[in-house]
Amino acid sequence: MRQALLTLLFLASTLSAIEIGKVLPSVELSKSEGGTVDLKAWSSDDLRHKVHVIFYVDPDEKGLNDEFNNALKEQKFDRAKYASVAIINMGATWLPNFAIASSLEAKQKEFPDTMYVKDLHKKVLKAWELADDDFNIIITDPTGKVLHVQNGKIETEQFSEIFEIIKASL
Repeated sequence: MRQALLTLLFLASTLSAIEIGKVLPSVELSKSEGGTVDLKAWSSDDLRHKVHVIFYVDPDEKGLNDEFNNALKEQKFDRAKYASVAIINMGATWLPNFAIASSLEAKQKEFPDTMYVKDLHKKVLKAWELADDDFNIIITDPTGKVLHVQNGKIETEQFSEIFEIIKASL
């Protein structure tokens, strides 16, 4: 009995709202919940028609995958078929929202091809059951199906595998 209960608890802890091969669960952020840097509402339903690399990041962990981000930029994927989205978990940090918002506005100007989104109350984190206080990456195909998901540090050995996933879906 005890073993069965432990097995059920383990299985429940490994379930996620995001499943490889399934469409990313829909979630929306109104302006009051965060939204885009230019103060518009945002919906994950807009993540169609291109391959998307979605970063869901605790601001305190933003530098964790700089090496991967730089290598991703070097790939120079066709922006007509590829897009990147950075969703910032603003509820995961002690930093004041105005400071993060100011930094995101500067980043949006520096990297206009990346959409920056603010999640003030961890709504996306909860809807997608992501790792809190961490760096999450999700890759979707043009139909919105999940191709890859992981959290934490992306090791150098994984770069080529992830780039191949993207290339195969362009």
